[in-house]
Amino acid sequence: MQYQVSNNAAADVQASCIVVTLDQSGKLSDAAQAINSASNGFLQARVEAGDISGKLAETLLLPGVAGISAARVLLVGTGVEAESSDKALSTTSAIKVLDAIASATSKQSGSVAVSLAHLADNTLNEAWWAEQTAMAFGRAQYRFTATKPVTETKAEEQPKQADTLIWLGDDVSSSLEKGEAVAQGVNYARDLGNLPGNICTPSYLAEEAEKLAADNANVETIIIDEDQMEAMGAGAFVSVAKGSIEPGKLIIMKYQGADNADEAPHMILGKGITFDTGGISLKPGAKMDEMKYDMCGAASVLGAMQAMVALQPKQNIIGMITSAENMPAGHASKPGDVVTSLSGKTIEILNTDAEGRLVLCDALTYGINHFKPASIVDIATLTGACMAALGGVNSGLFTQDESLADELQSAARYSNDKVWRLPLEDDYQELLDTNFADMANIGGPLAGATTAACFLARFTEGTPWAHLDIAGTAWGGAGKSKGASGRPVPLLVNYLLAK
Repeated sequence: MQYQVSNNAAADVQASCIVVTLDQSGKLSDAAQAINSASNGFLQARVEAGDISGKLAETLLLPGVAGISAARVLLVGTGVEAESSDKALSTTSAIKVLDAIASATSKQSGSVAVSLAHLADNTLNEAWWAEQTAMAFGRAQYRFTATKPVTETKAEEQPKQADTLIWLGDDVSSSLEKGEAVAQGVNYARDLGNLPGNICTPSYLAEEAEKLAADNANVETIIIDEDQMEAMGAGAFVSVAKGSIEPGKLIIMKYQGADNADEAPHMILGKGITFDTGGISLKPGAKMDEMKYDMCGAASVLGAMQAMVALQPKQNIIGMITSAENMPAGHASKPGDVVTSLSGKTIEILNTDAEGRLVLCDALTYGINHFKPASIVDIATLTGACMAALGGVNSGLFTQDESLADELQSAARYSNDKVWRLPLEDDYQELLDTNFADMANIGGPLAGATTAACFLARFTEGTPWAHLDIAGTAWGGAGKSKGASGRPVPLLVNYLLAK
């Protein structure tokens, strides 16, 4: 999408559609008032007729409004009263308004001009509104077509889409560009998540990472295959990967943006189980197709890395993906097996469906030993327990590092990519005790999300570390609405940029 900034009067803006607002009392914004005057009171007449009231995210599309240059006018309700002391929109409400705008205009070709600068305040400034507007249009225009080839006939039936966004207000070009980069990263992660497991394999993810390096001189991609992982002693990783004919991969993307090449990098690590049957601890058949989404942590790392490369920040970043299939082959791991991790710690595998932590623990050890990162955030569709606790609204946040918690929560608030902090207290560690190894890979039926995080914490070696459990937020819906969300790409990008 192309972006422009304009100071033209609302009635004079040349566009396929111009977006203006009204509050919940029916009062038109200044831009809407200007169009109303140019059209001899047409907008006010619509309000008085009850066609629109101004409630939150309510829209009314008006074609052919006389006296103005734009072909259409979209009236959007803000759900607040302009004269009220509580007139500011919350982040969630603001994004609902933007999604309504993007949805109502997404099937229109040409340009869309938006007059939203008046909604800015000290909390959500004009730059934030511009950035989130670009992201909303990116969300609205997303289509998954990779496994639905478009024929010439179907191509003619594809919905029209706006190609230019005109921001009416200050020069917020950099914010529009940031929003575009994040939106592209989100949609890339959605595409990867939505791909079926027979296409999106560990090798496919490795190829995608190599493409990122091929297109960008300051990115280096390193692929470590399953045989190499076994040779170096990564028994936890291999215990998962060995059950599939698809070879497991440890995928490393090194972005060098800092002026000092030796500056300690910040690392993001994604779980990439490209299909999870549960292994010998086989999952129920119902909804097992959704286990293609068990690589959404990896998808979010690729999406975030793509966005960061587009934005070119002055910092060093490691994007790491630990990827395998979890299958019930004859040589797959069995409940009760004991394996030795890359750290040297032994693990009793009580449940082969708790495989994500097994691939992640060896990746944590490798990343800390080889890159000495300043911080690590891992992202994983790790536990049904987290999904049960938080549903599809918040990702679970686990850390004992207060600074890291503050940084991630701040990025979550800014991006509306929500997290909720769950306990990671040492008292839970004893639930992983076993007579037969240094630890078990599960902690029993209670506090499952926390014991999974406790397991990973044992491999962080004092490095500032946080764990994001995205089991409930990485995908959702049913039927035609089912699909990957692209979360937490917005959170990760804002977190890294704040570094």
